[in-house]
Amino acid sequence: MTLDLSTEQGRRRARYELTWGDHGFLRVWFQNLHQISDEMWRANQPSPEQIREHARERGIKTIINLRGESPKGYYLLEKEACEANGIDLVDFQMFSRDTPTPEKVHGARDLFETIKYPALMHCKSGADRAGIMAVLYMHFRQGLPIRDAVEQLSFKYLHVKEGKTGMLDHFFQTYLKVEEDTGMSFMDWIDGPYDRLTVKEEFLRTWKAKLMVDRILRRE
Repeated sequence: MTLDLSTEQGRRRARYELTWGDHGFLRVWFQNLHQISDEMWRANQPSPEQIREHARERGIKTIINLRGESPKGYYLLEKEACEANGIDLVDFQMFSRDTPTPEKVHGARDLFETIKYPALMHCKSGADRAGIMAVLYMHFRQGLPIRDAVEQLSFKYLHVKEGKTGMLDHFFQTYLKVEEDTGMSFMDWIDGPYDRLTVKEEFLRTWKAKLMVDRILRRE
């Protein structure tokens, strides 16, 4: 069902979806909000009130939504709040349990060069999709080596390496081994030998094996 925010019923439904369906009640007091440079912030899904706060207190001009466009209430309310506060909303979908395509990496680099700053990027929890994009931002926009930029994927931001979201760590660690062996730049790797399906399969094979060992050990 398409929600119509111009009706009282539609607005109530959108609020309900944001608060309960999307776990927005957990984000009222905890935004997982971090300033990672003088022009960029990262966070979890913002409410309309938090978007207004970002505009007034931080001067945010662009919000990068890493969850992608959606017919759900959380997105419709975010879009409306951005329009009301003069913020550009950019939908750039990322995935927390998959390796990025070369096109997606190029798209992220281009995005960081074209948006208006200050900016804020977010996913649902602010941990994984915001994490990989923060790594790419620190590398492309701030010039940090990937080896240093990967600090954006850490438990400080509630990113957990041991779960399937550890695929993001494996993606960067695969590159860092290539860099150590050959000195190849990140984008040369992305445009050259990088095989996203192979990197994904390597991680899943190792992850499943570890999961099986852990289960066996717990039975002993």
